[in-house]
Parts: sequence; structure tokens; C-alpha cells
Amino acid sequence: MEFINRETELAFLEGCWREESAGLVVLWGKRRVGKTELVKRFVEGKPHIYFLAETTGPKEQLLRFSRAVGRFFSEPLLETRGFTDWEEIFVYLRKKNRRIVLAVDEFPYLIQSNPAAPSLFQKGWDEHLSKSPVCLVLLGSSIAMMENEVLGRRSPLFGRRTGQWRVDPMSFRAASGFRKGSSFEDRLSHYAVAGGIPAYWLQFDRRSDIWRNIEERVLSKGRFLYDEVEFLLREELREPRYYFALLQAVAQGRRKLSEIVNATGLAQAAANKYLGVLADLKIVERETPVTEERPLKSKKGLYRIVDNFVHFWFKFVFPRRADLELGKTGDVLRDIRRDWAGCAAPVYEQVAREILMENEDRFFRFDAVGRWWDKGEEIDLVALNRETKQALLVEVKWSERPVGLDIYEGLKAKAGKVRKTLGTWGGEADLRFCLFGKKGFTEAVMRKAAEEGVALFTGEGDLQA
Repeated sequence: MEFINRETELAFLEGCWREESAGLVVLWGKRRVGKTELVKRFVEGKPHIYFLAETTGPKEQLLRFSRAVGRFFSEPLLETRGFTDWEEIFVYLRKKNRRIVLAVDEFPYLIQSNPAAPSLFQKGWDEHLSKSPVCLVLLGSSIAMMENEVLGRRSPLFGRRTGQWRVDPMSFRAASGFRKGSSFEDRLSHYAVAGGIPAYWLQFDRRSDIWRNIEERVLSKGRFLYDEVEFLLREELREPRYYFALLQAVAQGRRKLSEIVNATGLAQAAANKYLGVLADLKIVERETPVTEERPLKSKKGLYRIVDNFVHFWFKFVFPRRADLELGKTGDVLRDIRRDWAGCAAPVYEQVAREILMENEDRFFRFDAVGRWWDKGEEIDLVALNRETKQALLVEVKWSERPVGLDIYEGLKAKAGKVRKTLGTWGGEADLRFCLFGKKGFTEAVMRKAAEEGVALFTGEGDLQA
């Protein structure tokens, strides 16, 4: 498997290894995000034992772990007889006193097969491994279980870790490495489908454009991505049908809680509960205008799906499963192409936000960057610094035509309402303006931008003025 980016994560792990003393490092993140490949790259050239837990019984887990240890230390008896219990393994490793990486992948599967696993590893760490040069790495894809059963205050392992890292999806810039040399539009279109999940990018044919990849790799029955979302949700959730209904409602544009309740028929309390679970899984988030002083109590909250592939699947694939089962991929693809701007435009806003953060030193230090809306008016992005009373107002246009002067004038017209929402700052806020255009800008816009100090970014993120 090709390994792209993850320099920061690798540097963190290498730093843990260089300490040479005992270490207990926790890595967690959503499925397919690349944790296993990260650890495999980290252990290359180092003495290591890698164990992948599976959904088997506790005796089988112990035997398989014993075999992994036996293979590493070239002891055939361990491979056949195995250890009698987990403490025997930890005692054995302490006596060997070797500087090794002991990586336990999908640790939540160990917990599922034996709920006492966190206690067993806590005792093993306290009494044996912490007194050895072993670098123990625990990995897991079940975010809730890792945060509760490993990192949580009530976990027996709480306070034992010497390091932790949540492996997040890749940024657009990093994920673009999977399609080096292709156009900005091609890379963003693939990002609109695959998001920052490496496993999904690897499903795409580099020689094919976005439409062929969608048709052949997502819409075609039997392909890895065709059933991927359904598989992941059934793996994580006890009552997936309710979550399916919620996610389809949000993907189809029902973003207010009242709209979601009406679309799904769920009681508001139940909808809140399920949306909270999806938020914990980093699938959805509740978004409020970036200027809100108390976002948790804001009545303007809107829900959105933050996982690009989940959003794409529920917007285009799930509602058309009957057609796809009959092989009507061409019909579904035509509908996707017709609605594509509505899918790509919000992703361009994500990318624009990333580009702004990369160019923060050209403006001012950002306290927050996000969308703004109020009484029917909205702005794609607003970057704030409350201390210096500065705000950057940004419009992002995914259009086949260069951005015209009307877009800039419209943005300026909204500035007054933004000033009102910033009234709690006291005094006059310093407002600046910025435009993003996939196809660039008209001559009139570029002249006006030069006169008034407006920042212009092309699709690629190049600053034009």
C-alpha cells in the first residue's frame, strides 16, 4: 500500500522511541484513516511484535498473541503451547528486557472478547512493562471504546499512557498526494468523495477521471466502496436504521433539528441522542455561526456531515440503491453530474478554510474560522480575532466562470450585518475581504481588489492580490 504524508505522526512516534524508556502510547481514530499503515511504517527497521486482535474468543486471542511473541523470540514451544494467561506474557517480556515495539492493533476487539482486558493490561503495565524498555502501542478504530475504555477517567489504564495521538483524516493538501500531477479540480472532486481517508483514495484508478472512478469504484455493486458506509455503521452502532434515517435527512439538506425530526419521525430527544453519538464518531457536527459568543446555547445550530464519503454516499448512493442493484449506474451517475456543484461547493469551502490557515500570516492571527449566517444572509467563511477586533469576510465560488464584481459587492453589503453581530466587541471592528474563485476573477474584480486591498485566491490557493 502506498504511504502518503503522516510526517507529523511519524515524528511523534519516533520521538517516543528515542526516549528508550518504557512507553505506553495510545493511537486512535476512525476506521480506514491509516493507523495500521502508520504503525507498520514506524516499526520498519525496529525490533517489534505486531499483533492484530480479531473478533474471536479470549482463548484464541491469547494463543495468537503467544504465537506472535514466540515467533519474535524464536521459541517454537510458545507457538504451539502458548502462555496460560496474559500476566505470564508480561512477566516473560520483562525478563527478556529487550527494547522492542509491542503494537496491539484493534485493542477494542480484545476488550469485546474479554471485558477485563483493560485491567489485565493495566496490571501488566504497572507491575512489569513499565519496568522494562518495551514501547507498548495500543491502536483502536472504535473511537468511543478507545476514549472510554482506554483514555477515559474510569478506565483502569487511565493515567498510564506516556503519549497519545488521535489520527485524523488527511487534509486536502496531504490527500492530493494520491493524485500528483492532476488538476486542482480533479483533486478536489476526488476529495469531495473520498475525503481525507487514505483507504478510499487507494480505491481510485489514477488513470481515470472522477466520473469513471465514481461509476466503477463507488456505484458498482461488489466494489469495496459500494457497501463501505453500511458496513462501518453496522460495525459501530447498535441501531443503525435510526442513524441511516438521520444521515440521509442531513445529506438531503435537512440541517435544523426540527427539520431532521420531521424528516425522520424520531422524537426530538431520540434525534438529539443519536446525533450526539454520530458527533462522537466524528461523522456529524453541530455548526453555529462563527460569531456566536455561546455556541452551545445558540438556537442557530445546524447539523452537517463532516465525513465527505459518508455525505456523498447518503446524498447519492443510499437513496438510489434499488437502481444500483439493477445495474443502472449510468442513470445514477447522470444525476450526480447534474447535482455536482452542490456537492463540490461546500468541499471547496473546506479547502478554502485550509488555505486561509496556511496563509494566516498574510492577514492576522485567527481565533476562529467558520461560516456565518443570520436571517437569510450568509457568508461562506469568516475569520476572527476578538482581541484585535479584526474579521476577514470570505466568499468561495465553485463556478465555471470567473468571479465577477457582483460577488464582491454582495459580500461588502453583508458587512453591516456582521458588524452588528460583533457589537459585543465594543468599538469599530476592522473588516477585511477575501475571494476564492475556482476559475479566477474578472478584470474588474482584480482592479477593485488592487485598489481596496482585497485578497484573491485562485482554485489552487495562489494569492493573486
